[in-house]
Amino acid sequence: MPSASTAASEPATSDPASSAASAASAASAASAASVAADPTRLRIASVNVNGVRAAYRKGMGDWLAERDVDILALQEVRASTEDLEGLLGPEWNILHDAATAKGRAGVALASRSSATIHRVELGATEFDSAGRWLEADYLVNGKVVTVVSTYVHSGEVATPKQVEKFKFLDAMLARLPELAAHSERAVVLGDLNVGHRKLDIKNWRGNVKRAGFLPEERAYFDRIVGAEDAPDYNAGAGLGWVDVGRKWAGDVDGPFTWWSWRGQAFDNDTGWRIDYQLATPALAASVTDYAVDRAAAYDQRWSDHTPVVVDYSL
Repeated sequence: MPSASTAASEPATSDPASSAASAASAASAASAASVAADPTRLRIASVNVNGVRAAYRKGMGDWLAERDVDILALQEVRASTEDLEGLLGPEWNILHDAATAKGRAGVALASRSSATIHRVELGATEFDSAGRWLEADYLVNGKVVTVVSTYVHSGEVATPKQVEKFKFLDAMLARLPELAAHSERAVVLGDLNVGHRKLDIKNWRGNVKRAGFLPEERAYFDRIVGAEDAPDYNAGAGLGWVDVGRKWAGDVDGPFTWWSWRGQAFDNDTGWRIDYQLATPALAASVTDYAVDRAAAYDQRWSDHTPVVVDYSL
């Protein structure tokens, strides 16, 4: 999330354990019904939960029970693997990479079927990417799909935090061609903490010198999917990856995925689109639906981010 975000509002008083149990039961039934209806559909959701235990106290379990997700990518988990297992329930296969510092960052992948292999290394051996990059291969209808849950540093201009952010983006840029060579159906998804285009931030003019919309940060995305004014932007430019959200929504504001808890940012839709699903061309070509699950009202939010949900047909 951008560095200006503040602590979440007061959590609801519901019991996360009982909520998780009821959510798990409903989700299991919904998943079975969906598979019967469309066995080719793979629904992948990604969300920065801003602390998974707090998110469950505020209603995340209800959302998950209704959404019929096949693979769930989480960022800023800030909890243990045991916490995740207790909240999501036994029908989920969970991979979790915690941050080096307890209670910070943390990424996870939860799926209906287990991964065939997973990896957490990124960049040079001396670079600490723990809790920020988790890859897994899934076999879906005889096809290998590689899914990466990632949480890029928020950064802060002229501080060591920004240096670490650039180190991470460098490592990510080096890894993307390797991922594409490894699997023609790969997707890197999560809180990437950069608004690429002017359409991705409501008040972009006031943020060009702020971490999250710096020209140097946006240049990384130019190299991944192409610059916004390039004729082959999002259609072969750069490394050839596809920003699924922009491809689906077109040239419109947002749809935003993060809003500050402060003031009227959410009510006025003064947000940032910093949560992505970046897919290889073969996987992007199979997209059948894209959704940003924005809460109906401020007091119904369970994170300062909202889930990004994409259906792929395999």
